[in-house]
Amino acid sequence: MTLRRWLLASFLTVLILPLPARGERVWDAELKRYLTEQELTHAEVYLTEDEAIQLMFPKSKHIRKDVIRLTPEKKELIEQRIGWKFPEESFEVYIGETSSQIDGYALIQNTIGKHKPMTYMVGVDRTGACTNVEVLVFREAKGSEVRTKRFNVQYEGKTVHDPVRINKDIINISGATMSVRSISAGVKRVLVLVDEHYLKPAGLGSDTVAARRAEKGLFGMIFGD
Repeated sequence: MTLRRWLLASFLTVLILPLPARGERVWDAELKRYLTEQELTHAEVYLTEDEAIQLMFPKSKHIRKDVIRLTPEKKELIEQRIGWKFPEESFEVYIGETSSQIDGYALIQNTIGKHKPMTYMVGVDRTGACTNVEVLVFREAKGSEVRTKRFNVQYEGKTVHDPVRINKDIINISGATMSVRSISAGVKRVLVLVDEHYLKPAGLGSDTVAARRAEKGLFGMIFGD
């Protein structure tokens, strides 16, 4: 789903909500109070979809769009690999190319932070390593530090072989724990989606890498390093 469609869908959802739900109060356990209307409707737009795509593929000569459609079996497999369930059954993918060679992939993610979803784009290179994370829209009252490069640079180079979790290989931001968990979960999902849908069919996926490592380890044991 494009950012424009996401925002339109969100707006229409608000319009069709029954009146009691519109006035529903949301309790923040950390703040120990109900959130104000301003906090509930807060949204900061940092990048458009096109701007984010250019950041993901600064050198690509051509950018095309593809769609990943998950069968129930594939969706269950991905959920098992990332450790959490999600409602989406399809994902739009941007693919950067130069001279018929794939430079990388980029997917927009919408995952819940503390109270509301964040919209961000995750880039992955042709080997399956994360190259960039850019926040497009942040809707929480706190935690926008996750959009800074000094924070999200730690995702760069991560692959499906990494935990991509707080207190494992991702350093948390005080006061923004839910936002950090949200982005980390989205990055992991993108890495696995690319691995399953593009890299494995091309013989470049995590199973192939693991087999090569095992083979290298076996030869090392036999012949020495």
